[in-house]
Amino acid sequence: MEQLEKELDKRVQSWLQSNFDSDTKKEINDMLESGRFTELTDAFYRDLDFGTGGLRGVVGVGTNRMNRYTVGIATQGFANYLNKKYKGQPVKIAIAYDNRNSSKHLSNVCTDVLTANGIEVFIYEELRPTPVLSFAVRELGCQGGIMLTASHNPKEYNGYKVYGSDGGQLVYPADVEVIKEVREIATIDQVNFASNTDLITYLDHELDEIYFNKIKPFSIRADIDKAKEDLHIVFSPLHGTGITMVPEVLSRWGFKNVHVVPSQATPDGNFPTVEYPNPEEPEAFEQSLALANEVKADIAMATDPDCDRVGVAVRKADGNYELLNGNQLGSLLVHYVLQGLKDSGRLDETGFVVKTIVTTGLISDIARSFDIACYDVLTGFKYIGEKITQLENQNTFLVGGEESYGYLIGDLVRDKDAIISCVIVAEMAAWYKSQGLTLLDALSSLYEKYGHYREQLISVTKKGKEGLEEIAKLMDNLRQSPPTHLAGIRVAAIKDYEISQSFDLINGSKTAIELPKSNVLQFITEANDVVSVRPSGTEPKIKFYCSAKHISNNGTEEPSKILTLKIQSLLDDITNK
Repeated sequence: MEQLEKELDKRVQSWLQSNFDSDTKKEINDMLESGRFTELTDAFYRDLDFGTGGLRGVVGVGTNRMNRYTVGIATQGFANYLNKKYKGQPVKIAIAYDNRNSSKHLSNVCTDVLTANGIEVFIYEELRPTPVLSFAVRELGCQGGIMLTASHNPKEYNGYKVYGSDGGQLVYPADVEVIKEVREIATIDQVNFASNTDLITYLDHELDEIYFNKIKPFSIRADIDKAKEDLHIVFSPLHGTGITMVPEVLSRWGFKNVHVVPSQATPDGNFPTVEYPNPEEPEAFEQSLALANEVKADIAMATDPDCDRVGVAVRKADGNYELLNGNQLGSLLVHYVLQGLKDSGRLDETGFVVKTIVTTGLISDIARSFDIACYDVLTGFKYIGEKITQLENQNTFLVGGEESYGYLIGDLVRDKDAIISCVIVAEMAAWYKSQGLTLLDALSSLYEKYGHYREQLISVTKKGKEGLEEIAKLMDNLRQSPPTHLAGIRVAAIKDYEISQSFDLINGSKTAIELPKSNVLQFITEANDVVSVRPSGTEPKIKFYCSAKHISNNGTEEPSKILTLKIQSLLDDITNK
């Protein structure tokens, strides 16, 4: 034990000497006796904390792991917060879970703790997508919700997303207030696991039917039934919850040629056919594209395990497929929605679009051309949900999203929704096909009209306690010694969201950033290229986002080649700083 730091030793001993189950204590002792001190350190050196996506971590024993006790403590803290906030009032919470191996078990832990604290729980009988949990909170008039999911993380992970009464993930100050309650729980004995079954209501397909009916009005072009029937679609849920709803919605919207990837159709927390169940990764599309080639599909779509993100591949003229990135698909969706609403006379002048600060500026350009407001918010879809709620009484949310494949059309929920995104993408592809165009053709038209954009993201993984320290050092170095030039172009401005200040390096002025504080740096060059740097809120990574724009002045320029070289130079300069 002398090899362990004093604070770590204290944490480990508290678990060995407190009211934890024998299997948990045996696992800790096994790590000690076998000298697995690095593993033990990673498991106990800190408490899991709420980031942009809530509570998330590797499943296992320890304070830095997802298990019965860390989830129980988090839920007890949430229950204490709710019972104080709504003192004297009945409190209702909705719960859903995805296909990860521990999700159902952990959802039952949440149910036990909440009902033990006098809170009524509405829980889905079977696994469901994340956006459906957001819908249930709003539809049932709940004061909050919990979703057990680790989104697109590797199979070792699970997570715990907490929602407020608006159906959106908790934001400041509620998130801080919940964490305060959680940290005031000193021992596991303060967690009440004694479930009250009288306070449990199980949700079934009846609520699904309400959701199906309520998303129908968000169709943009309702008069293209023949085009829908002609569109050939491949869909993969990547072993996740998408299988429970996406094929059904596509069928109800009139898409007759939908081919589900059979090897990935069954929910499985081990994700046997993919290394990472993330539609942002080309590898995750391998089996979808194999089927797409076989059936000559127009598009292939894949959703992540909790079905809040969707990736899309498009068939090209040569028969091969191109995977759209999140910025490209988001831009196409925004333009399709705004143009379609305008064509049908339904474009509300009070309508607005929301995107995150690391998402392409092309979306802003598109919204501006329709005289529609576009708001930038911090990274994390919870901030998009927050903006929708802030404006809902005087403005109408139309469409929005983030570069990491998360989109929302309409204001039915307050989280990214791959269910409705899938059907709108399919409708968009069908409409363009009826015009003799593919989504790639439509994207080229956007570039010609608004300028050519290119974005790229690099994520650097730094695991464990040492990894977090390295990430913190990298951010400190960029603040203390920022780059003066990127890709040979002078840096004109620096935005430091941690201190809410934007620095104009040309004239020496500074202005306030009217957004919550966040550990994000942005460097803007004189050519309006943008490089953003931020530690991930849900994974042990530091992320570098690059965005460059090029406007063709004559037919001899090759924007794609120019932008590729520029992006690479921007990334090289910032990652080597």
